[in-house]
Amino acid sequence: MRPTHPHLRWKAGNDISLLENGVQLFPALCAAFDAATTSIHVEMYIFRLDIAGNQILHHLILAAKRGLKVRVLIDGFGSATEDEEIVRLLTDAGAHCRIYRPEPKRFALKSFDLMRLRRLHRKIVVVDGLIGFVGGINIEDDYSTADPDVRATDPRYDFAVCATGPIVPDLVEALDLLWLRTRSWRPLHLKQLRTRLRYFKRYRASSRLASQASKTSETSQASSTVPPASSSDISAEVLANTPASIRAAVILRDNLRYRRTIESAYLLHIASAKNEILIANAYFLPGGKLRRALIDAARRGVKVRLLLQGKIEYQMQYHATRWIYDLFLREDIEIYEYLPSFLHAKVAVIDGVSIVGSSNLDPFSLLLAREANVLIDNAGFTAQLRQSLETAMTRGSRIVELTLYGRRPLLGRIADGLCYLLLRIGVTLSGKSSHY
Repeated sequence: MRPTHPHLRWKAGNDISLLENGVQLFPALCAAFDAATTSIHVEMYIFRLDIAGNQILHHLILAAKRGLKVRVLIDGFGSATEDEEIVRLLTDAGAHCRIYRPEPKRFALKSFDLMRLRRLHRKIVVVDGLIGFVGGINIEDDYSTADPDVRATDPRYDFAVCATGPIVPDLVEALDLLWLRTRSWRPLHLKQLRTRLRYFKRYRASSRLASQASKTSETSQASSTVPPASSSDISAEVLANTPASIRAAVILRDNLRYRRTIESAYLLHIASAKNEILIANAYFLPGGKLRRALIDAARRGVKVRLLLQGKIEYQMQYHATRWIYDLFLREDIEIYEYLPSFLHAKVAVIDGVSIVGSSNLDPFSLLLAREANVLIDNAGFTAQLRQSLETAMTRGSRIVELTLYGRRPLLGRIADGLCYLLLRIGVTLSGKSSHY
């Protein structure tokens, strides 16, 4: 019996494929855009006009010129360097593009405003209201780094999923609501208001039908395993109308209705774990409840392993995470640091359930940002994700030994502690919900 939560809406009858890195995601996106017949909606934290970004942009522009409804929402901080150019190019093609919380320009950029930490960190794409892509992969080249003049030798390690089925309307609802919220205020004529009311009535009716269908499917058929698609045929697979039976749930985080949903989902599944907890997280700085839950699981005999950053991308986050290593290592929790490239994954395997999404286990994701995760209850999918993580740990990572970790220099310990303290203070000061 899986854990339940008021905001955890499990739905059966989905077809879900795992996509690893941009090398699998970007071709699937382009194929879906080219096959689209009505609409494309994109939400993205980082959208760069590099090799990958220009390719995605080209296919979005082609779709807009074919007359499709194309809507793109990018974060003003994550995409700050090229946000205005992206808006211009898409608008000229007939698409709609908005910037979530635009960054101040020129001299105002140096202004001190902690509310700027509240970001749109979701990575969601929905095509024709039928095919959904969710995960942690931004629209940027796999080999890009913080220094534009330096390219990584190995691709950034990250995941996304492609889904069809009853969970897609949940993604559509999330995209539509935020799109409406970010529109510039204009008085609505009575005719426009009636049109929008009719749209929402139709949407609510279709959502109820999808929910009823998923419940019927869940009670009338046993869950069966769908073999995961290979990378060579992923584009064709995600567009095919194939039978589906995967049980899944979309989990959102915002600062209104869903403040603690992602953290609560982790806590529920960690508390019920009996065999294994395997978490890969780019920025891992869990609060007290999550730390205690992981330690309690390890004391119950659950095998707990963490795959974290080994290659430093951002100094403060890296050192803050290392401040809590000692606590976990003393409880026999295994910690691996990924070294071949930048670890950007935000996934987990907890017994038979997989979690794939945009949310890190740090205060920025769990307390400040808009996030989206997908929970997948399927043995075949979970086995595929676990295998990728196991390979990353054995072939490209170093295990952190307690004895060696305890011998690190005093200055290193001080740096870890200061970074941890500064990050916690920054999150506390920016926690006013009225500014979200």
